[in-house]
Amino acid sequence: MFKVFGVLSSPQLDQRDRAGQQVFTASSGNYTTHRAWFLDVLKGENVILCRTSALECHGLFSGYLNEKQIDVYALERGKYENIDYFVVDTFDGIEVVRFGHLACTSTNQTINDMLADFDNIDEQSFIEGLGSYYFMNGGSFNGLDIAPQNMERFNTVKDWAIEYWEED
Repeated sequence: MFKVFGVLSSPQLDQRDRAGQQVFTASSGNYTTHRAWFLDVLKGENVILCRTSALECHGLFSGYLNEKQIDVYALERGKYENIDYFVVDTFDGIEVVRFGHLACTSTNQTINDMLADFDNIDEQSFIEGLGSYYFMNGGSFNGLDIAPQNMERFNTVKDWAIEYWEED
């Protein structure tokens, strides 16, 4: 059973769920880590963490206090209002890593996906995450395989990411 965020009682939640209405999951503030939050909330769901949630899962972005939003790739839209379901036809072609029972886009997949849709992402999480990658890899972006169509944007934002962590 999912933990519930908000003021709905269990009978109210059950009524909304049976009526096909969207419900909220618990927020990250109820857990000691984002991974624990994701594991509990996404238990039994056929999804892959992506975007900001993937950055959090990889430890590249520390997340927000009492965060409610989760980004996932899914084969169909789910019932949770605070989960952004990026619906795909298939999971084939998505680079996935597993953290126990948690499926998450690889670091390369995450960075490329966010670069490709830069105007619609959480820029704060992306810049912080990209900068974290750089410093966790000895001051290098080596290891990232940036897609050719994302290279121009990457060359623009990589300096922002480095400067983010160098500012006082």
